Amino acid sequence: MEITVGHTPDADDAFMFYAMLEKKIPDPGFGISHTIEDIESLNERASGPGLDVTAVSVHACAGLKGYTILRSGGSFGLGYGPAVVVRAGSGGSLPDGARIAVPGEKTSAFLLLRTMMGPFEYEVAEFSEIPAMVRDGGADAGLVIHEAQIAYEREGLERAHELGRWWHRRTGGLPVPLGVNVARSSLGDGAIAAFDAHLRRSIEYARSNFDEALDYAMKYSRGSDRGTIGRFVRMYVNDLTVEMGGAGERSVSRMFGDAAEAGLAEPSSPRIAQGQD
Repeated sequence: MEITVGHTPDADDAFMFYAMLEKKIPDPGFGISHTIEDIESLNERASGPGLDVTAVSVHACAGLKGYTILRSGGSFGLGYGPAVVVRAGSGGSLPDGARIAVPGEKTSAFLLLRTMMGPFEYEVAEFSEIPAMVRDGGADAGLVIHEAQIAYEREGLERAHELGRWWHRRTGGLPVPLGVNVARSSLGDGAIAAFDAHLRRSIEYARSNFDEALDYAMKYSRGSDRGTIGRFVRMYVNDLTVEMGGAGERSVSRMFGDAAEAGLAEPSSPRIAQGQD
């Protein structure tokens, strides 16, 4: 049996999948064929005849049919998350009617900002281009994700909103649910559980062999230095990445509810795989 897997060209995903793809952990008894695409492309693929297992934004996952959410591999911010940035000297505030560059309408970052602000003017841009767009005046503000969340000052930008802190206050301390991995439900519960366990072992290996796995993840650094990428990976490959637990389940369900309330997703949502006995 071969399972097709999709993950993003981001350092945290590469860090998580390192041991699996480089065969640093025991053979799981099934083959893995992996592909790398940006998160918005993976979000779109999941809505059609896509991959057996794929990373998706939690926002895109709301209303997704035919998939089961894995318990491992999720990206959760622990009191931090995506940020809205403006040019330095703006006083850290958005101008009235600001047009905001966003990394995709199906990203969790977009849903967080939409929930916080209500409807707003925006344009979709490649996430890696957003800081330069704001710096050079191509957009009034930008919604930044990935390592740009912690490196925006180097582009001459300052933060107007920190969406992770906002979510933390709003939900009474729930983690910020940004991304999860989903498996096609037709694989069956046994195969899904086996892959989930294999991914969990891959993450645990990487966390126990941090420098080794970070060497691999640096292939996806997009020019950021090792210190920045290491900090980013430690932020988003945390205990809830290994196993989302009850807090992760509640945060995902809360975001699903927000998406439905905002009219951005259907009320139904995929089931979450059962926890370990």
